[in-house]
Amino acid sequence: MSELAEKMDQAVKAMAHQEGKYLTFTLAEEEYGIGILKIKEIIGMMTITSVPRTPDFVKGVINLRGQVIPVVDLRRRFGMDEIDYTERTCIIVVEIQGETGTVMIGIVVDSVSEVLNIKGEDIEATPTFGARLNTDYILGMAKVGGGVKILLDIDRVLSDQEIDLLEQAA
Repeated sequence: MSELAEKMDQAVKAMAHQEGKYLTFTLAEEEYGIGILKIKEIIGMMTITSVPRTPDFVKGVINLRGQVIPVVDLRRRFGMDEIDYTERTCIIVVEIQGETGTVMIGIVVDSVSEVLNIKGEDIEATPTFGARLNTDYILGMAKVGGGVKILLDIDRVLSDQEIDLLEQAA
């Protein structure tokens, strides 16, 4: 019984650890969130230079005030249909943790919504969808205003090999 209580206590502490401010954005009518500490800036769409022989989800690179950073289309990464960019489409510049250190990348999203302060008790664990579906990149599900926002672990959206590839592209 005490073992169960200990596991429950660890689960509650894990959810409380995820508490904090999240930048929310939309992709294909779904709401997602990324921890605000990972966000460097939000910029409008700009000219993206494609890089040959990169995966389909890599849009290319941009010149952000003299720094060349790779840009990933999150729709493509998640296997969603591609849409034409609108005036609300933007690039969120994030810092992700790779094997060799931190890497700055841009991610293309449909639109940015708001910054939310999400409490630990409002975050549910990621449901299991079976052993064949990898959901390591999902931190949890935030219950906000009767809906659910998918909280992303942006460090795990890309594999270490993909991050290495992006570093080489930039």
